[in-house]
Amino acid sequence: MKVLIVEDEPLAVERLKQLLQQQSEQIEVVGVTGSIESSVEWLQKHSPPQLILMDIELSDGQSFAIFNQVEVISPVIFTTSYDEYAIKAFKANTVDYLLKPIKPQDLQMALQKLKGLKKQYGMASKGLENLLRDLQFKSKDYRDRFLVKSGQRYFSIETDDIAYFYFANRVTYLKTWKNEQYCVDYILDELEEMLSPDQFFRANRQFILNIKSVKDIHLYFNQKLKLVLRPPSTEEVLVSKEKAGQFKSWMGK
Repeated sequence: MKVLIVEDEPLAVERLKQLLQQQSEQIEVVGVTGSIESSVEWLQKHSPPQLILMDIELSDGQSFAIFNQVEVISPVIFTTSYDEYAIKAFKANTVDYLLKPIKPQDLQMALQKLKGLKKQYGMASKGLENLLRDLQFKSKDYRDRFLVKSGQRYFSIETDDIAYFYFANRVTYLKTWKNEQYCVDYILDELEEMLSPDQFFRANRQFILNIKSVKDIHLYFNQKLKLVLRPPSTEEVLVSKEKAGQFKSWMGK
């Protein structure tokens, strides 16, 4: 098993390496990073590890920010001294949550849990993020409509009538198939939780797209994708190299 350690304390890194060695000689630490910036850079340049051991408090902020900057498809075991982060941690693709000082038996149980998930759900090919998403979405209700305002009048717009959401000039808008535009009182992160992932996809920091809004997909430099939407967007819509594979899988479902 190839493991990435995200930890900014040298003693904690050595402790984790020792604990992993005690678990199995087949575990290989393929990288160590100590900040959000270095972790994002490592994940962009290397193949996804089979497991990430990730501290929450890093030298330049909380490690949750990593998930906003790069697609993390590897399972994650969070490590921290503060259990207040537990709920937030489990919203990421988390296998377990270990409190420091980490006990050998706790790490062993977390690794066994990872092995069981892989065996049951085929995580090697699917990714834990997809697994958790599927399990969550099976029982989750999504928004059927959104309340918008036009002048002094409020009315509802059915979700099926929305081509895409986008963020511009610190305001979130929805665009209908009739090319009508309205403000909505949510940020894209909130909307992403409200919308069915079968129908809508977070293309980048500015756009959440209805699958039917994608008219054309063009190859762009640095392995990005450039999208042509219907109705047309005044903003350029790009999908990053890191998200391109996930986007193509979504389009091909």
